[in-house]
Amino acid sequence: LPPYDAVRLEEFVNSFDQGYARPSESAFTIYADGAPAPQGFEEGSYILRFGVQGYEVDEFDRKPSVLTFVIDVSGSMARENRLELVKRALRLLVDRLDERDSVAIVVYGTSARTILKPTRGDRQGVIINAIEELQPEGSTNVEAGLKLGYRHALAAFREDANNRVVLCSDGVANVGNTDAETILQYVQGYVDEGIYLTSVGFGMGNFNDVLLEQLADKGNGNYAYIDTMDEARELFVENLTSTLQVIARDARVQVDFNADVVERYRLLGYENRAIADQDFRDDTVDAGELGAGHTAAALYTVRLKPGAEGRIATVQLRWEDPDTGQVREVNGNFNTWDLAGTFEDGDIHYQLVVTAAEFAEILRESPYVYASFDDLYRQARLIARQLPEDEQAAELVEMISQAARLR
Repeated sequence: LPPYDAVRLEEFVNSFDQGYARPSESAFTIYADGAPAPQGFEEGSYILRFGVQGYEVDEFDRKPSVLTFVIDVSGSMARENRLELVKRALRLLVDRLDERDSVAIVVYGTSARTILKPTRGDRQGVIINAIEELQPEGSTNVEAGLKLGYRHALAAFREDANNRVVLCSDGVANVGNTDAETILQYVQGYVDEGIYLTSVGFGMGNFNDVLLEQLADKGNGNYAYIDTMDEARELFVENLTSTLQVIARDARVQVDFNADVVERYRLLGYENRAIADQDFRDDTVDAGELGAGHTAAALYTVRLKPGAEGRIATVQLRWEDPDTGQVREVNGNFNTWDLAGTFEDGDIHYQLVVTAAEFAEILRESPYVYASFDDLYRQARLIARQLPEDEQAAELVEMISQAARLR
């Protein structure tokens, strides 16, 4: 089983399809639903799900992409097929590029060097040949790699394009500055210029996702983890536009609970991503970025006051349009009459992500959940049977079964 402090509940929840419809007339749609908590949570409590769904951009309508790959080729990347998986994953991405795009490649071990200057995206053979030449070497100087990568990205910067550094690493920095705060101090100016960072983690064992997640958060970008080609295909092929094109900058969600109805509440996960309530409308406070078609959801456990009815909460989304710089805000209410009567009456995708959250709570030894893996396995199987086409639902069932055996 994974170390309990390596389990991020919000990533369990957001790895699944939320079942939300794509907005057709607005940039974002806010969703809210909830039901009595399933067995294993506090009796009498409810689980609420608040989510946002962004509009989709057709691949043919996406902006050109100016990509700078910063690839870890240190000795640790030779373990467990890490560097080879990076090379295979990047081939998938390169196959989707065209003459509008450009690619540069920087590698780093003990030091950093350029192996491909900015090259037009339709010269795929040249790009793939550079990728194929990658071999593991030396220590891990993430700072040197990012510094050189950002310099290339700035030199190739285009106002009309998605300007992005793509960091591929196991996150194990051991040379130079090794903490995200120090490294990002240098690149902050590039971030302000509009260069986003995607950090992609590879490998198991001594893999350090904390550093990669912090780099993505502070680099106005996104973070993903890949250990199979299916996951690489999802990130770089099926969700290419979502991965590369930002439709909301400094996006933040605030849930305002009604004290007349709600006795107490608890946010599940997001421990290192919370923004103080008073900072919600302070647009100088850094928040997250959302890609085209992106979905984000959060779960709360809520205890209602006996007999109380009416507005449970107001959910608000605030973001900056990356093209116009205009700040926008939308909101909506969630009421007691919007709750499902039982957990099983809730939307099937809601049931799935609540089950995934409960699994994460057990893995991280949360004091708030007392369900057994056997109870959770039965619950997950019932849900997966109603989602026969959802491979992730079936995978969750198998993961719970494996965890039960390991326990």
